[in-house]
Parts: sequence; C-alpha cells; structure tokens
Amino acid sequence: MPYLVLARKYRPQTFEGVVDQDPVIRTLTNAIASDRVAHAVLFAGPRGTGKTTVARILAKAMNCSQGPTATPCNTCRSCRDITAGSAVDVFEIDGASNNSVDQVRELRDNVKYMPAHSAYKIYIIDEVHMLSIPAFNALLKTLEEPPAHIKFLFATTEPNKIPITILSRCQRHDFRRIKIGSMTDHMQTICEMENFRISKENLAIIARETGGSMRDALSLLDQVITCADGPVDDKQVMDLLGIIDRQMIFDIATAIFTGDATAILEILEEIYDRGHDLKRLHADLLEHFRHLLIVKMGKNIPRLVDLPAHEIEQMQRQVADVTATTIRQVFDLLFAEESRVKYSLHPKLAMEMAIFRLLEVKPALPIEVLIEKLDRLRGEMEPHPPQSVPDKPAGGDAGGPSDGKPPTRSGAAVDLASAWEQIQQTVASDHPALAANLSRCKPTRLADDHIQLEVNGNGFHQGIIQRPGNLELIEKVCGSVFAHKIRITVTSSNEPDEGYRKKQLAEQKKEEALNHPLVTDALEIFNGRVVDVKFNTEDR
Repeated sequence: MPYLVLARKYRPQTFEGVVDQDPVIRTLTNAIASDRVAHAVLFAGPRGTGKTTVARILAKAMNCSQGPTATPCNTCRSCRDITAGSAVDVFEIDGASNNSVDQVRELRDNVKYMPAHSAYKIYIIDEVHMLSIPAFNALLKTLEEPPAHIKFLFATTEPNKIPITILSRCQRHDFRRIKIGSMTDHMQTICEMENFRISKENLAIIARETGGSMRDALSLLDQVITCADGPVDDKQVMDLLGIIDRQMIFDIATAIFTGDATAILEILEEIYDRGHDLKRLHADLLEHFRHLLIVKMGKNIPRLVDLPAHEIEQMQRQVADVTATTIRQVFDLLFAEESRVKYSLHPKLAMEMAIFRLLEVKPALPIEVLIEKLDRLRGEMEPHPPQSVPDKPAGGDAGGPSDGKPPTRSGAAVDLASAWEQIQQTVASDHPALAANLSRCKPTRLADDHIQLEVNGNGFHQGIIQRPGNLELIEKVCGSVFAHKIRITVTSSNEPDEGYRKKQLAEQKKEEALNHPLVTDALEIFNGRVVDVKFNTEDR
C-alpha cells in the first residue's frame, strides 16, 4: 500500500474528530437532528482548518444508510464511497480549475437527475471564490431553488470575493484558526498512534509555525518524523524546520531592556550565521513585545496570548521590573522600523540600525508619574511671601492673636490676603496640584463664617476646586487658620486680572526659555540642571 501522509491518514471521519471548531459542529449536528439542513451551505475560513473535511462528513451524514444522522456509520456503501472519494452521488469540484460558465451550465443541467442510490446528490465545490462572475450568475437560479434531492456545499478561504447574490442564498459557517494547545494535543495523539517519541514542547514549536492550520502542522510533523532517527530534541526540530530559537528572542528582549548593545549584536550575528531570515526575526520580535505588553497588562492573558503556559510564565518574569510604558515604547519603535527591515537589501544592517535606535531612546515616564512631577515642580516654583505677624490694630481686644495666626472674625477682613497666602502654603505642602489651582483664585469677600473665592481662569480650574473632596479640604484648612468653621463659595471671573495675565505671560516666557534648543543642548552636553530663569527688564 502506498504511503499516506499524516494529513490524509488521520483525516477526521466524524464530527467528533474535528478539532477546535465547536460552534460549526454544534450548529450542523443540531440542524441534522431537527431536519433543518440548508440546501446551500458555505464554509469559510483560513486554510487547513477543516472546511472540506466537514463538507465530506456532512455529505456522509446526509447520505448514510442510517441517516440523515449526526454520527455516520462509516461502514455502509455510501459512507465508504465518500471516504474513498468514489461516491457517484457526491461530486467534489475544484473551483479553481472548473470556473467557466460552460462547466457551471453542465452542472446545472445535471442537477435535475435523481441520485443513483443515495438520499441526496451533493456537490462540494472547493475554493468556490475562484468561479468567474458569469459562472456565478449561471448558478444563481439553481442555487436559490434547487430540486429537493440536491445539496450544495461550498468551501472558500476568501469569502469577500464571492458575490453578495451568492452569499445571500447560502447558510454561512465561519471556521476559526486552531489554537496552539488544541493542535499540540491532537499531534501528540497521532504521535502515540505512530509510536513516535517527541516532547510536547517540540510539538508546540511545530504548531506555532503553522498559523492555525492543522494540515500545515501535520505536514511539518510528517517531515520531522521522516527526517528524525529516533526521539528528537529541540535543536533537531529547529534545525529541520529552520526555526529561530525562542530563547534567543527572550535574550534579545532582555538585552533591549538592560541596554546591552553588545549582547544584541552577538545574538544577531549568531542568527545570521545559522542562515535564518532576519525579516522573520523582526516579525518574531514584534510579536514577542506585543505579547509582553499584554502580559504586563495582566488581563485575559490566555485568551489574547496563544502560547504554552511555560512561555507565558517566562514572559511574566521578564516584565516584572519593566513598566508598560517602556514595553509600549519598544513595540511602537519596532513597528515603525518594519518596512525599513522588510524592504531593505541588507536586512542585517537594517536590524542593527533598528536596535541602535531603540537603545538611544530613553524610557519614557508613565503619564501619571509625569503629571505628578510637573504638579510638584509647579508647587515648588510658586512664590512664597515671607510670613509676618500682622500689626495689632488699635482697639485692644479687636486685634488678632499673639501667636502669629491671622485675627479671627472682627479683624479678619483686614488680614484676609495674608491669611489666604498661609492657606495656600498649607495646602501646597500635601496637595501641590490643588494648590496650583488655588493660585488662580483670590478671596473677594469675608463675612462671618463665609469666604467668597473668585477663580481667574476657565471652568476647568473652577471644577477642580469645587470637587467635593477638594472643597472640603480647603474649608478644613481655612477653619484651622481662622480657628472656626468656614464655608466657601466659588465664583468665576470673566477675565483674569492684570496681575494674573502678567504671571501667565512670565510663565509662558519661562517655558519657552526652558524648551529652547540651545538650553536643552547645553543641559545635555554639560549634564546640568536649571536653577533659575530670569528675564531682562527690557524683555518684559
């Protein structure tokens, strides 16, 4: 008997044997059980996921001597003929080579004849999207209202190329890519039946190279079994299939995080010497950092990262001390270099330049940390007038206390400005961001237990101050300063006052000075820092 490749030898003969297509199988078995199988069915999905196999099983289920049944017997004449590919009532047509209108017209003329010895005459058209537009048009009427004994089963990898008039007449089932875990388990079962010893990790390596196609996985496994002499190890599998060692990908990522350019160049040189495709290396790195970012986010990892559990654990250890912002930055830069590496005549040099660009970029701070640092810096730059004890006004008892606090109630109106400065300083010690917003306010009225604040700015600043937690904090500080409970009302000013405008202009000039190219270059060259910014009086 001639040798059969694994993909043909272990082709599923029942719905239960189909791997990782549960929604499609459940729908078909329910349709058969309830006698609701459509006259035209379209199977769409990636290559090697079981579309033609399911079409054959469905043909068996409809024509089985015990059927229609969801579990064909595979022993009756019809089941045996379909398995052997010699059934007279089941026609398998290649849409790529039978795509003319004349061939479809011939099919249309033959559908009126009854099946020879089965319940249905079934047409399985593979790669149906390859039919010409006139061929599709010739099929329209027959497809919409075929004879009762006719079933059409279509399979395609590109459903977008099928006219909408055909799609609307078919019941569509979408096949998905087979997961690495499911593919690995299936190949392990086949290896046990073939008495071939190979580790599950190596099977996972084979599965990862197939892009979700079971047929491709079995073809690669067939190659490994044929080339190997006894049990195989990781190195043999990678050499046979020309796969880059996954540990090298992890080592490159670690070197990028630590800034070790020498280690990266050594790994690239080793990969180049082994004859691996460096464009494929770039794609693997890009995918690896995508997985690292998802692992760092830590949500729904098994669903979003289709990798073995031991690799996910290794990724979690690799990103334990790395921020998500850094990983995102590397991922973005690698993606930007993709076209440069892909179309370069010297991909090795392009890869090395991409790595150098990565190492030159300093890790970015997370946005929340950056905002916190800016708020703290702004709070430190706010002017702090020297604290002074107000003079005791004439009248004795009407004056303020002697411990330096502003006078209460009767003398408060006189020292409201200095009291407000003290309030801002108290808030700035623990809440610099809130103090920055308070600097845009000025107290306009103090009456008994009530202070009215006027905000010189837009509605955003007023909204920050009026937040329940912030307003309660300000009232609490005011109460400690005035030694009794204070209630605050916030109003907005239509236009900022002159002092505020001058302050804003000064801050704008300071910002422009700090961001000037000469200043930034000087800071970088001399590793310096800005102590203070002063302007010439004429510049003001």
